[in-house]
Amino acid sequence: MPEIKKILYATDLSPNSTYALRYAISTAKKHDADIVILHVIEEKAPFLDEKLLKIIAEKKIAEASDLIKKRLKTLCDNELKDDPQYADKAISIEICKGYPPEEILSKADELNCDVIVMGTHGKGIIRHTFLGSVAQKVLRRVRKPVLIIPLPEGDIDVTFSDT
Repeated sequence: MPEIKKILYATDLSPNSTYALRYAISTAKKHDADIVILHVIEEKAPFLDEKLLKIIAEKKIAEASDLIKKRLKTLCDNELKDDPQYADKAISIEICKGYPPEEILSKADELNCDVIVMGTHGKGIIRHTFLGSVAQKVLRRVRKPVLIIPLPEGDIDVTFSDT
């Protein structure tokens, strides 16, 4: 079995998305691996001026970075107080613009990640049959192991209501 030395944790920053981060941290602890946290800002609104789009994107990137750092600190303070050495396993935070499935696959290759961890929101009546669209699109093209974590509905012990 291949070694797991670097994990890509892809997050949409939804309130329960940190639930999947727990799996990334647990996997990192078991394999003594590092974690790269990735958030992709999907570019929309092609009718806006390019300069305005750039300003909006820069603001979203700064907000996402702050939110990730805040959540990571809270999670580490709450869950890793007995294992502080694992609090440093998140070696980097990557925030980029683009089409989320494409960026997740691209970053996993570019950063030489061994496994991808991501949550999925089962939406709709047939949520147990189909994955979220981003997870589904990643799985269609990925050539690396992927942990898909179903995100629970409602508040959980690591739910963040700061979004």
